[in-house]
Amino acid sequence: MCAARQLVAALEEVADPSDIAYVARFYKGGDPHTQVLGVRMPKVFPLAKQFASLTLGEIETLLEDSRYEVRMAAVAVMDFQAREKSLDLPQRKALFDLYLRRHDRINNWDFVDRAAPHVIGEYLVDRDRMILDQLARSDNPHERRTALVSTYAFIKRNDVDDTFRIAGILAADPDDYVQKAIGSWVREAGKRDEDALVRVLNDYKERLPRTTFTAAAELLPDEIRSAL
Repeated sequence: MCAARQLVAALEEVADPSDIAYVARFYKGGDPHTQVLGVRMPKVFPLAKQFASLTLGEIETLLEDSRYEVRMAAVAVMDFQAREKSLDLPQRKALFDLYLRRHDRINNWDFVDRAAPHVIGEYLVDRDRMILDQLARSDNPHERRTALVSTYAFIKRNDVDDTFRIAGILAADPDDYVQKAIGSWVREAGKRDEDALVRVLNDYKERLPRTTFTAAAELLPDEIRSAL
């Protein structure tokens, strides 16, 4: 049995039908063909880590699976591989390319959040980042979320300009999960540069939904927040 099938079998082994309704609450991708096994994420991730040496072909096989937890395991394997400091540049580029090429299967907010910072963001740290602008202008809301979530790799290095810039492109985005990403990641960037956060919120406040604006400004001192 190939490793990808072994991982699927392991997920099926720990699946609990009584957890299907609970797990299904987290899938918001809108794909009517997606099914749920009933495996909570604290069980998915350790299993994925056991299979972190899967080939790209095996990962893609998992991405093509109709089951939510199997695809989550696939993006978790991508994330585990991208975190490996010993991973060479061609392998990092191959993961980056696979993520973008199969974004049609990376079609939920938590798939993006699991893999984008390391698979996309870390690869772009020392490279041209215009791909993020392209993603931010995509018709696919999951690609737009990737554009912003990927910038966490830059935020960790106190490099917040791209986070704020991409947030500006997405400020009036109609998708709730893109807006939630704006609130979270702009707030996170603001921890590194409060003055820049205040400038950005003043610039974008006419376009940002109030809930997003409030989330982004949440950690500002009361006197600054009330003046915005």
